[in-house]
Amino acid sequence: MSDQNVHHSNKAPEPVGHYPHARRVGNLLFLSGIGPRERGTKKIPGVELDEAGNIISYDIETQCRSVFNNVRAVVEGAGSKWENIIDVTVYLTNMKDDFPTYNRLWAEYFSENPPCRTTLEINCLPTPIAIELKVMAVV
Repeated sequence: MSDQNVHHSNKAPEPVGHYPHARRVGNLLFLSGIGPRERGTKKIPGVELDEAGNIISYDIETQCRSVFNNVRAVVEGAGSKWENIIDVTVYLTNMKDDFPTYNRLWAEYFSENPPCRTTLEINCLPTPIAIELKVMAVV
């Protein structure tokens, strides 16, 4: 597969490993997991860390909005659009506390023709975040 099908966003946060933000295959766009971090920094909107990098507190609404903005940046930068998102896998680290807020914001961001969605609780993510999205869109 040629590198022309690989997309690295200059607006979304840098990947935490050796992988692209997205890869296009035919008319499908597959995004790597996208979290709420800010580009060019280790700052995570809505997260307060102690000196050891452990989470003291976090605001799931702030993280959700940041994750949606990062996904939008990758999708649009790769030649698609928000409305063309067709499938999302959501990873939450605290389903009980965070799902209601996440679900409310999902309805706000995908008010019309929402994509398919699977939501999973996992015990941690590679950085101290509470949410990550795995997205597929049509180009």
